[in-house]
Amino acid sequence: MPRSISYSCALITGASSGLGEEFALQLAGRVDKMVLVARREPQLRQLASVLLETHPELQVLVYPADLTDPSEREDLVENLIIQGFIPDLLVNNAGLGDYGEFVTADWARIRAMLATNIEALTYLTHSLVPAMIRCGRGAVVNVSSLASLLPIPDFAVYAATKAYVTSFSEALRIELKQHGIPVLAVCPGPVSTGFGEVAKRHGGGPEMPVYRQFYVPRQQVVAESLQALSRTRARVYPGLKTALAACLIAALPVAAIRLAMGFRPRRS
Repeated sequence: MPRSISYSCALITGASSGLGEEFALQLAGRVDKMVLVARREPQLRQLASVLLETHPELQVLVYPADLTDPSEREDLVENLIIQGFIPDLLVNNAGLGDYGEFVTADWARIRAMLATNIEALTYLTHSLVPAMIRCGRGAVVNVSSLASLLPIPDFAVYAATKAYVTSFSEALRIELKQHGIPVLAVCPGPVSTGFGEVAKRHGGGPEMPVYRQFYVPRQQVVAESLQALSRTRARVYPGLKTALAACLIAALPVAAIRLAMGFRPRRS
């Protein structure tokens, strides 16, 4: 990771596994304090132990919370102030997916996806960025997806929520430029994090239609993301194939994208 990246306190959501865990591992030597947020407390505490073994000077706050619950989001922000863990680096990584046709989706799952991917990300950003402005430093990293560029059948709501994340990040970046606070949208393609298994519905069904040759290791995704942050880039597509795919999508007319999505593998 570039040595130019140095913050006082990083808050990472979805830190119990996957990209969130990897962000914690790669940022541990660059911050004085770290807040690990996720629902699964045992995994958070195990990660905290690993971090402290290699970085004993690091102060770690483990905060188990369900970010789909507005009251738990509010409690999180209040406790950050009380305990003196005011983030100047916010990594909005927590996210949920649901693979299957929209009309057969469980509404509770859709609601949880909207609450996590959009509401929680927006609430934490709205709550924590003012303090960054007051102290004159900070950064926001929003984990979006290559899916944010496409209307994806069988992944309709997830792709739409990530389109929000990417658009929101771009607009916020413009607003915060005068304050010297960079905002980065991380748009990975498929990553081996367990996300796909969680996104699949109970009862089996075909694998999500993703070609394994497009998978990028989570270590590479985070490393390229932090490098992009150090360069104050607006957006990053980790992995050469993902970046090339993004360029191709951007060059295609909407009609061509609609046609291509129509030929996408579907559930039986």
